[in-house]
Amino acid sequence: MTRILVVDDSPTELHVICTMLEKNGYSVITASSGEEGMTRAREAKPDVVLMDVVMPGLNGFQATRQLSQDPETASIPVIMVTTKDQETDRVWAMRQGARDYIVKPVREKELIKSLKEILS
Repeated sequence: MTRILVVDDSPTELHVICTMLEKNGYSVITASSGEEGMTRAREAKPDVVLMDVVMPGLNGFQATRQLSQDPETASIPVIMVTTKDQETDRVWAMRQGARDYIVKPVREKELIKSLKEILS
């Protein structure tokens, strides 16, 4: 079963995204901060990471950069899932190593389509 790590500091967002993923047959691991997300990614080796941007401490851009530069986690694709919808944010996310960028509120079809593309 495909394992997805969802990193978001909002319990509501975690619940919404996890429900979508589980309904579509994905196994879900969660983290509520960038730091915790880094630790979980190293331990669990998920197939994909869904990363929020705006979080206290290590933000999603910083965590994505660290994941993409760490040989242990560099092969794990990261999809940014955020309320930040400026083109500059999208470009910056891709420069940090993100493979896709989804703006909240997350639409289930868009999320599942992105996951299928990245996992194929």
